[in-house]
Amino acid sequence: MENNVRPSSLARITSVELANKFIDEQIKEVKAQVGDKKVLLALSGGVDSSVVAALLIKAIGKNVVCVHVNHGLLRKGEPEQVVEVFSNQLDANLVYVDACDRFLSKLENVSEPEQKRKIIGAEFIRVFEEEARKLEGIEFLAQGTIYPDILESGPVKAHHNVGGLPDDLQFELVEPLKFLYKDEVRVVGKALGLPDAMVYRQPFPGPGLGVRCLGAITRDRLEAVRESDAILREEFAKNGLEGKVWQYFTVVPDFKSVGVKDDMRTYAYPVIIRAVNTVDAMTATVENVPFELLQHITKRITTEVKNVNRVLFDLTPKPSGTIEWE
Repeated sequence: MENNVRPSSLARITSVELANKFIDEQIKEVKAQVGDKKVLLALSGGVDSSVVAALLIKAIGKNVVCVHVNHGLLRKGEPEQVVEVFSNQLDANLVYVDACDRFLSKLENVSEPEQKRKIIGAEFIRVFEEEARKLEGIEFLAQGTIYPDILESGPVKAHHNVGGLPDDLQFELVEPLKFLYKDEVRVVGKALGLPDAMVYRQPFPGPGLGVRCLGAITRDRLEAVRESDAILREEFAKNGLEGKVWQYFTVVPDFKSVGVKDDMRTYAYPVIIRAVNTVDAMTATVENVPFELLQHITKRITTEVKNVNRVLFDLTPKPSGTIEWE
């Protein structure tokens, strides 16, 4: 059997019982592969890397070193959640790197979307490499590769960006989830005791909020994206849309319009709400969000978020629009 072909003996993981069986098998395999050596993992806080981290902690404890790089482009509360779950609850060997200023300095005045993506990816590799070189005795690199990644892009999960590490580091890969589909990964995550907010996290682009702060990233617009997104997620959860809508988020473009607040003229940014449903992300339909809820969200965003005076709702399906704006 080829190394990257899903084994026919691997049943679809649809229950906690099957997930626990898979976890036990992977713990044995990881121990056999790694022994008493150390493993390095880039822990983004996303579903795949979080489940790998929890599984490896269960298998080899402090011998997995989890590096969480906060590049300043994460959603509100996500870095804190990573620290709370992995350091405080799971007692992980966690290295937290605050690289916000470093990333935002590199991105200053860069407006072209693909260039922004390349800068974020390349800088992530540099930061991760620097942290890897500070550590001693690391022989393995764990990745949150899942089966669709193998089918679509080969054996290295390129969007985690760790595939670009220099060859001299000579890491052997550890990929315990590489034969699982995303829904199976979530079942395993639940069985490992990870919180629902992490296990059922929405799809999130690799460059994070960098592609939702349109054009050249500024700190005021980045903060507007982060705060408005948090309000949207809170209100969708309160009103039964969390889990029903496939993906929802806010976007802040790089232009301003005239508005009025407290009887004073304002000149501020609009926030655009995007809420879509899809099966395979190749096509997408727009969620029919109740108008009263949109009005409530609009009031909260224009009242609570700085530098914002309008809220717009994106009615465009895919095609002709894409799900993300950049």
